[in-house]
Amino acid sequence: MLFDLPDQATLYAALIARDERYDGQAFVCVSSTGVFCRLTCPARKPKLENCTFFPTIGACVEAGYRACKRCHPMQAAAAADPTIGALLQALDARPELRWSEYHVERLGYDPSTVRRSFKRQFGMTFLEMARQRRLREGFEALAVGGTVIAAQQEASFESPSAFRAAFARLLGCAPADLRAEGLLKATWIPTPLGDMIAVGSRQHLHLLEFVDRKGLPAELKRLQAGTKGSIGIGATPPAEQAAAELEAYFAARSERFETPLALAASAFTRRVWDALREIPAGETRSYGEIARRIGSPSATRAVARANGANQIALMIPCHRVIGSDGALTGYGGGLWRKRRLIEIERQLKTLRRESVR
Repeated sequence: MLFDLPDQATLYAALIARDERYDGQAFVCVSSTGVFCRLTCPARKPKLENCTFFPTIGACVEAGYRACKRCHPMQAAAAADPTIGALLQALDARPELRWSEYHVERLGYDPSTVRRSFKRQFGMTFLEMARQRRLREGFEALAVGGTVIAAQQEASFESPSAFRAAFARLLGCAPADLRAEGLLKATWIPTPLGDMIAVGSRQHLHLLEFVDRKGLPAELKRLQAGTKGSIGIGATPPAEQAAAELEAYFAARSERFETPLALAASAFTRRVWDALREIPAGETRSYGEIARRIGSPSATRAVARANGANQIALMIPCHRVIGSDGALTGYGGGLWRKRRLIEIERQLKTLRRESVR
């Protein structure tokens, strides 16, 4: 079952404050208007006595409420913003362009508004996203055997030094350090919620992280030290399987991940990760519930540390763990991404339920 909602007073306070930690975790149905909203809705706030809170969109619809036209609770927040949608389409059309605020203004948008919108929805600005997209082009050039110079040109960086510096900030190493002969190889996987890096051997997937995760360079260094060898660049069978499974997941076709994983961790941490993989898609658990599940009810903090040590995002679903009060807690990929993942999985759960009717 889904995690129990906090009490009415807590949720109403979150509604008044537009607390993003609860966005997607609960929805408010307003009896005076007949609509339901996200708790971050910008509309004028209703009185407490007119509010009923539900954990899912389906429950709001079943109660007879219609979706708010201000906050679009039945859509992803990013997709509901036409400015964001238009700029993402523009980026897809010209990924090689060195985007600047000048280009944003030429398209008719205010750079400061765009900056805030992208930061709120994606944890990065539009220009940062565009720069990351160009790095992907360079990474993929290296993956097919291109030189660093060719990769720099493919990524539209003005100089090799600028390309090397941007690459090192993202991955913690210079482009030339990723050699084709490495026992482990890194692959770049685009997803609707941001690009990911997959590192695998021929037998197992060792790492899967969003490329904008701040801890990624440190994770790559630990992985390299643990394997006592360099990380190369290129596709491996586990990474290719992961890419296919992620495509099906984000298309709401399947929540199953069967890619073989390399789980280098203590016995306790592996027990936590096993418990995470047992949480059905569309549901959430608290750290305390996980601790009780593995037979260590007093080990809540240790469970949180094990959760944070996970290097295989989505497939070991640490995003399904929330606070004891029902609020979203820290997530290395960003709270906005955690919220969207939970929404995607609740949609999967609804589709799965409808398919068996």
